[in-house]
Amino acid sequence: MEFQLLKDMVLILALAVVVIYVFHRLKIPSVIGFLITGVITGPHGLNLISNLHDVEVLAEVGVILLLFTIGIEFSLKSLLKIGKILLIGGSFQVLMTIGAITLVALRLGNEINESVFIGFLVALSSTAIILKLIQDNGEIDAPHGRISLGVLIYQDIIIVPMMLLTPILAGNTEAMGSYWEIIIKFAVIALIVVLGAKYIVPFTLHQLARTQNRELFLLSIIVIAFAAAFLTYSLGLSLALGAFIAGLLISESEYSQQALGDVTPFLDVFTSFFFISVGMLLDLQYVFSHPVEVLIFTTIVLSIKALVAGLAAFILGFPLRTSIIVGFTLSQVGEFSFILSRIGVTEGLISDSNYQLFLSVSVLSMAATPFVIWLATRFADRTNRWPLPDFLRYGLIPRPESLIAKVREHIVIVGYGLNGRNVARA
Repeated sequence: MEFQLLKDMVLILALAVVVIYVFHRLKIPSVIGFLITGVITGPHGLNLISNLHDVEVLAEVGVILLLFTIGIEFSLKSLLKIGKILLIGGSFQVLMTIGAITLVALRLGNEINESVFIGFLVALSSTAIILKLIQDNGEIDAPHGRISLGVLIYQDIIIVPMMLLTPILAGNTEAMGSYWEIIIKFAVIALIVVLGAKYIVPFTLHQLARTQNRELFLLSIIVIAFAAAFLTYSLGLSLALGAFIAGLLISESEYSQQALGDVTPFLDVFTSFFFISVGMLLDLQYVFSHPVEVLIFTTIVLSIKALVAGLAAFILGFPLRTSIIVGFTLSQVGEFSFILSRIGVTEGLISDSNYQLFLSVSVLSMAATPFVIWLATRFADRTNRWPLPDFLRYGLIPRPESLIAKVREHIVIVGYGLNGRNVARA
């Protein structure tokens, strides 16, 4: 039907307005409202949307824009500073989570290959939800924000080997492919990042800015973001990783704040479609018919992931307070797990019952994330009042107490509410 997408968008956004308004009055995070909107409009709810594929495409656009803005705010220099976090923390979190979940799945009677695959699915966290919440709170540069971002970037990269190993776990040895091909792809991306950050992007943006044409500048920014996302996707990597790289490239130019300001108005609209599309996956009939099972496994997943991620932060030398926040921040199942799960279903690697359980646990863990982080922050603050030994209070590798001595001609903004953030941006 002609204009069917327009009709679906009107339905989704109109319902979202009502739900978000009610949730705002109840002081419930808007992310939960979007998830509930998806549950209501989805195939397992009132089935108001006829073409789910179009909604998924809009959701992908939202993820691209979200990671693009995160990249602009973070910068390439900041990424290099968290290299240790990315490699050590990311490796520890992913491998230990896979191991723990595999053991639990084996104890429940699953085969070894399916158990490992379930470990793959659970090890990934939600880039979109975590970064959205961190960005809204202005905590990208906070210690827990930097650790979480480093681990999430690692997860976005490790999804590629997981996709390669999934057919092998299913017994399809012909799908191994060439590992040299993967190495070459990463080398190409690294070369593009270096050349783009140093020469291509700054020169291009400078020439565009000289025209003083706002529309031309905005279109060029959008092209850079989507072209980078398409490039990484065509190389077998995630769209989100390419968008993040594009943001890093632009962050090195003097026009990064202008680019961020131009893209931000589009961000909230398209990211809302992502959260709505996740809500559409939840089958309420399955949840209501297996309530105890779903709640138990959701609790197990949140607990194991929080413990492992928190331990990863502590091993990196961060104090107990930061480790607690990081642990619970990374405790949910991620959106890229849905993509990986579809490959597992196609390969016959995961049973239908386990797949339905996985979807229910994933969506519920995502929905719980804002509340989990809120509670974790307050619990972590309370631990500082306890008589803790120094290695817990200050971490295994104590940080310098202050960096003020190294700063010159700076401004101190006291308070980081709405007005404080506006002053910082200015």
